Amino acid sequence: MVPGQLVRIAIVPSEPEADLLCGLLRTEGIRCMRRVTDVGAGALDGVAPIGSREVLVSAEDEERARELLAAGL
Repeated sequence: MVPGQLVRIAIVPSEPEADLLCGLLRTEGIRCMRRVTDVGAGALDGVAPIGSREVLVSAEDEERARELLAAGL
């Protein structure tokens, strides 16, 4: 684990879903960000206003974030 490294914990179908998931993680004290996913890279060159998003957390928070996802938050 590299301090400060970001890890992907989920891919969701839309930006609103990514925002919701990040909001829920933040309520548990986990810093989170979302971005256009690199899955299917090149489809829209990563600048699509719609489409799948990946949710990222720091490597230090990965285990707790995955536990929360598994528990359905």
